[in-house]
Amino acid sequence: MRLWFGVLVLLVLAAAAAFGWHWLASDPGYVMVRVRGTTLETSLIFAVIVLLVAWGLLSIAVRFARWPFSAWGRAYRRRGRERLASGLTALAEGRHAHAERDLAKASNHAALRGPALLALAQSAHERGAEDRANDALDKVGGAAQAAALALRARFLIENGRPAEALALLKSAPAALSPRGQRLLIEAALASGDTRTALDALPALARAQSLAPDEQIALDTRVLAAALAAAPDIASLNALWGSASRAQRRRPELIAAFAHRSAELGQMLAAMDEIESAQRREWNDELALAYADLGPAELPARTRKAEGWLSVAPNSATLATALGRLCAQQSLWGKSEQYLERALAIEETPLAWETLGDCYAGSEDAVTANTCYANALRLARGEATVPVGSHALQGPVDTRALAFEERSEHGVPRLPGVR
Repeated sequence: MRLWFGVLVLLVLAAAAAFGWHWLASDPGYVMVRVRGTTLETSLIFAVIVLLVAWGLLSIAVRFARWPFSAWGRAYRRRGRERLASGLTALAEGRHAHAERDLAKASNHAALRGPALLALAQSAHERGAEDRANDALDKVGGAAQAAALALRARFLIENGRPAEALALLKSAPAALSPRGQRLLIEAALASGDTRTALDALPALARAQSLAPDEQIALDTRVLAAALAAAPDIASLNALWGSASRAQRRRPELIAAFAHRSAELGQMLAAMDEIESAQRREWNDELALAYADLGPAELPARTRKAEGWLSVAPNSATLATALGRLCAQQSLWGKSEQYLERALAIEETPLAWETLGDCYAGSEDAVTANTCYANALRLARGEATVPVGSHALQGPVDTRALAFEERSEHGVPRLPGVR
């Protein structure tokens, strides 16, 4: 197909040349130029050819005249790129003095000025020279201003000044990049301004700058903080009602809503939210949150949690939650049984700490101190010291209290099947 198309184009050009030559041969035209008594006469065709040749020779002469300057410009730009590359490499290696020297030279190139100054500010910040970092950011202009704003805010957050970072980012909302939006959320959370963090989430989600899992995790963290900071029950319910159905099923948010609801005096609502979630799908962290809702309705919560033993008989977290519920009612012996079973299944600092509270409540200060020390040892990754039935009677029987096991969807299955 291309061959036939090429042949057709050649035929058209040949026909055009033939007709054009025939048209010009009949009347080649006449050109006369007179300058200070000198007259030049020629045909139009020859005059056009002379002009084209002259234009070509002039172009070649100009190109040769500009060649040294073009070569110098290319070498200058190449040196700038090499200095930028060398500075970035030195920055990654931690050689800050070398990095700042090369980046400062690279910033003299207009095309590299923004990236070079941003990297220079990063290098100065990493070695603790905040004044030099701020000076470099002050010099950034043009398209890199949004990046400079975000970088300055990040420096403030890393230096423990989130309130200043928040004020800086809120002063220029239209100039915020996706990184700036993320930093605005982080600064707002660190400053306790959950409303600003919530308002910034939609813009960040529209930018799609985060991976889906990372965006979900950030949404969850912001909404959990907003729930925990709700000033009254009406605001709490409004915030919970505005959450999506998927968000209302996340254990972290359910726990945050339940804790705040209990703190505001709505214990039954808090209990119902966790119990409904546990009926849908078992979650160890919600069982522990159920035990830490406060002093209200302790007997009812204990009975409900004991009923969960048929669902999760080998859950160390559930046994710890039951131990904490019993400890809050001063049922020291029953609490110790649950906690020793939890520790036999899986040792956790919280279980040791709660067991220490039980012994302290039983006025056994020596054993209580040993339990508290075990919690610290476990947190540091050290071996623990046996106490209670661990020391006197040997290991606790950790066989399942019920033989039925369920999948993450609540479907019964045979023991050991995954």
